[in-house]
Amino acid sequence: MPLTGCLSPITLNRAVIVYDEAVTRAESEQLLINIARAQHHQPIHFTRVPSIAATFDFRINAGGTPALTGDAGGLLMPLFGGSVAENPTFTIVPIEGEEFTKRLLTPFHQSKLTLLLRQHFDVDLLLRMMAQEVRLQHHNSNDALDNTHEEKEHGFRLRHGRHHKAAPHVIELTEEQKHRVRLRSQRHQKQVAYRNSPSDMSGYEMFRRVALHLSAIQDQRQLYVEPLTFERSWTIPAAAVSAEGFQALEKEFTVRYNPQDNTYTLSKQILGPILITNYDPDVVCCEERAQLYDLTSPWIANDVAFDIRPGYAGGDWPVQGSFRLRSFHAILNFLGHALDEEPEYPVEKDARTPPITRNENPGMTLDLKVSDTVPADSGLSVRSHGKYYTINTAEPYYHWNKNAFQLLYILFRMTITDAPSLGVPSITIAK
Repeated sequence: MPLTGCLSPITLNRAVIVYDEAVTRAESEQLLINIARAQHHQPIHFTRVPSIAATFDFRINAGGTPALTGDAGGLLMPLFGGSVAENPTFTIVPIEGEEFTKRLLTPFHQSKLTLLLRQHFDVDLLLRMMAQEVRLQHHNSNDALDNTHEEKEHGFRLRHGRHHKAAPHVIELTEEQKHRVRLRSQRHQKQVAYRNSPSDMSGYEMFRRVALHLSAIQDQRQLYVEPLTFERSWTIPAAAVSAEGFQALEKEFTVRYNPQDNTYTLSKQILGPILITNYDPDVVCCEERAQLYDLTSPWIANDVAFDIRPGYAGGDWPVQGSFRLRSFHAILNFLGHALDEEPEYPVEKDARTPPITRNENPGMTLDLKVSDTVPADSGLSVRSHGKYYTINTAEPYYHWNKNAFQLLYILFRMTITDAPSLGVPSITIAK
């Protein structure tokens, strides 16, 4: 029994480490293989290992045998022995159906970007990998709406018949709906989208310069990434509130009585969308906060708005807009196409952008080496389509590429959902 007690922790520790390394390496190699598939426009496919069960059988035995003394005596020699048997069982399930949609095709939520920024990832690296475009606000546009837009403010016109001879039916909008239509029309007129795609040279270079500008502000530790807070208020007649109702309202709202018209004003702080700034958004006044609300409205979960103002770090280039995040499937396509048909290339920062630490501005988001033979200095490589794919660990961007692949792995892990696996074919391997 003492021998069994000593063997159990050692065996368990070894098994946990070995299985952990095996699963991590398998997922890392799947990422490289799928980048290669994306390069050749082949379907993306992942399998996951939802469970590993290992049974350990510890046995010890003891006995005795006559000593080799011939007929001189009847001494017994003790014998001791032990054995350890391991029976692992792996379950391998392909990612498909609803899980495929949620994990690979759904654009990332803005909260994922915020979480990674708080882990001190470079905002330039994050945006180059996660964002598909940047939409910039141009304030020199004409804010006036033409007659068509004015007409649409008051209602949507539906016409019947192929030749539209019948009188149109008008669906009247509420004041709030009119405001939303007007706001969206104005923002659409002011915004210009710049794609994070090397095939669109002007768009790609502008995207890179904006990302570098935010990175330079981050290097000065003056980049704020916080959710906006807004105060919503409601007015209700005092006669409509009972004593029990008043106590319930106090738990959720700030309540103020208005003796002039015998009403209560209820107010509540509400968290809004994420905003990237070069100033502390908590110190802005009510009017400026309303302008920020207009900048982030309508709130789209996979958009991240930013507001860089003059008078603060990076203020020589004041810029407003939003980044639109993409899905993990789109990230793999972006990295795969960069190996062949849409190669990335160096883009210099804007002249108004502050200096960047170590002048870190690699041409590739994730630089992979593709060769005919196994790289000698690679710790991780896969063979696919007759080539070997590995991470470029040469200087000067050794750390950048290592961090980029680590980020890719983290993003893959962040897509894990609780999608049911009922009815999904799986493979169980028992040793």
